[in-house]
Amino acid sequence: MVALRVDDVAPHGCAIDRAKVHQRKTGRPVRFELTEVTRQALDDYLRVSGRKLGQWLFAGRGDPDQHLSTRQYARLVGEWVSSIGLDTLKYATHSMRRTKATLIYRRTGNLRAVQLLSGHRKIESTVRYLGVEIDGALDIAEKVEV
Repeated sequence: MVALRVDDVAPHGCAIDRAKVHQRKTGRPVRFELTEVTRQALDDYLRVSGRKLGQWLFAGRGDPDQHLSTRQYARLVGEWVSSIGLDTLKYATHSMRRTKATLIYRRTGNLRAVQLLSGHRKIESTVRYLGVEIDGALDIAEKVEV
């Protein structure tokens, strides 16, 4: 997320419904949806910040030609979490990503959806990531897909 460019989410000047980025770790493309609220917030942010095509969506602190670093992002999330009275040891950037995947799995039982959204190549990686038993997870997935 920190290395998004304006072009990734607003290639024509306003936020799009779905975007695609390549994972840095694997190089694989991952599509994601931008909700209406997110699109509106992005449009407002682009208007106020003056960010243009070709630029990083979130510029780094010291150099606008560099993107926000993962450390800067983690620091911001820590400040946000702390400001609403939550424990920063329990809520951090990766735990929130994992929470979203877990919520999708619990609501749908669809391992394949979580696999695609997480960018995992193997379903076993998704199962490990969620921390569920593979037999139980596959049973649920079979029932949902039938």
